[in-house]
Amino acid sequence: MTDQPRTDQPATDQPRTDETALADALGLIATTPHLLVALDFDGTLAPEVDKPLAARALPEAAEAILRLTDQPDTTVALVSGRALDSLTTVADAPDSVLLVGSHGVEYRIDGEAEVTLTPEEESLRQSLKGILTESAAPYDTVQVEEKPAGFAIHTRLADDATTETVQQEVRRRVAEEASAATERVGKNVLEFAVRSASKGDAIERLRRIVGSTAVFFAGDDVTDEDGFAALVEGDLGLKCGPGETAAHYRVASPADVAHVLQDLAELRAHLGRA
Repeated sequence: MTDQPRTDQPATDQPRTDETALADALGLIATTPHLLVALDFDGTLAPEVDKPLAARALPEAAEAILRLTDQPDTTVALVSGRALDSLTTVADAPDSVLLVGSHGVEYRIDGEAEVTLTPEEESLRQSLKGILTESAAPYDTVQVEEKPAGFAIHTRLADDATTETVQQEVRRRVAEEASAATERVGKNVLEFAVRSASKGDAIERLRRIVGSTAVFFAGDDVTDEDGFAALVEGDLGLKCGPGETAAHYRVASPADVAHVLQDLAELRAHLGRA
């Protein structure tokens, strides 16, 4: 496998939607010696919900994941922006499924997880905590999520005016008081972290850890584009939903992702040793 990015990817706003072409691509990647299946959770495996801890993967997706983990030389990993504790709760996945939280800051490998911040990082994290909690406090529709390496401010329940006001205030204060933080923007969420790890970094690290010869990665959000950008020749990227993307193929919904995973599990079972 080459380490160079794919040269045959479609234009960033034109991933393929042809079901026959996707089926052919799945059949090809199913024959790789060691397959890494890396999956975003919210909006990809699980429909989006207003209460984060109420999210669950669709039963069809969960079943396909378990079937994939049963195949030889096949590793499944959930790569999420959620904090690892939150991801562990909503995913309810066996230890055989690797978990990556906080966009590549936290890892659960072989059932064990740990994140240690330096004193400088912890100081920056405390500054972020004050900024985000104080900025969100006046609004019942704005929520702050705590993560080991930062904080996220969620505005899914807020109107556009409130969202703009809060995000402007947070960005202003971070620029003044915590400029070393890394900003990430997602669907109705603005996050600041003390480390600059991305889902692309996570995929590259997972590739090395498991020794995969090809990666299947599915995601739906802006932050998943880092993951798509990390794919190389022989990998397969699947975008769920609308928006510009570097993924090779697009489907409309988490239900469609579940069907793709079911097809991949079936193909892997029959072609994985070809």
